[in-house]
Amino acid sequence: MAEDPAVYMAENRRQWESWTPRKAASARSGLDDFRRGGVRVHQVERDEVGDVSGRTLLHLQSHMGVRTLSWARLGARVTGVDFSAEGTATARSLARNIAPSARFVCANVYDLPEHLDGTFDVVYMSHGTLGWLPDLGEWAEIVARFTAPGGRFHLFEAHPTAWLFDQRADTRELCARHGYFSPGEPLRWRYRRPHTAPGTDADGWEYCWGHGMGAIVTSLVAAGLAIGHLRERPFVAWPMFPFLEQRDDGWWHLPDDMPSVPLSFSLMAHKPL
Repeated sequence: MAEDPAVYMAENRRQWESWTPRKAASARSGLDDFRRGGVRVHQVERDEVGDVSGRTLLHLQSHMGVRTLSWARLGARVTGVDFSAEGTATARSLARNIAPSARFVCANVYDLPEHLDGTFDVVYMSHGTLGWLPDLGEWAEIVARFTAPGGRFHLFEAHPTAWLFDQRADTRELCARHGYFSPGEPLRWRYRRPHTAPGTDADGWEYCWGHGMGAIVTSLVAAGLAIGHLRERPFVAWPMFPFLEQRDDGWWHLPDDMPSVPLSFSLMAHKPL
């Protein structure tokens, strides 16, 4: 495949258009239950983002809109953005029952200024999103562009250290497989089925870019944002490794007899007035 990141991103988008209807139809996604009520953002996120009542919130890479609409249920005026037409259609369908005023825009993050105007009190990204983006500098500029003066950007994501380890290993140990510093080319994964729809086949390749913590922080600072906090945590939002254990808090943890390593982090940055 060509080295142009746009080619890899187009292949990822093609895969998402195939996977998303299967995920939406899967009982494991629980969309019918979500229509009836509930909020699907972790309490950690709610505590860090704070009260969103009446505030404008932009959710970048919103997929099927479940977290976006959870913030709407918590009082935010929400806009979701995703590059998948199937994901955007699913989100709009959900919104008709939950938050008719919610907006969902089908666009690549890098192309968003061509599709959306204005700024937002809160810009939000969560769980398994940053690796789909090849250029952190351009990403950070987009984040800053849509964050209102005095507004905040919140990122909840798997820790760069966690991406070092072999996610396909069938052994009960953390085995380093990948380098921490990205060579520029994406990692290539054989994708067979969504974990939210384990009974379906979705054969293909996905491409993800690794980003170190220093690169993430530096790109946001270079774009004019001020870092408020960076918090590392020993749990993650999905079963990243086959031996992780989901606990009552809803997060996936390493077994108690394994060494503690950072599996996720949260970052808040604000835009000066």
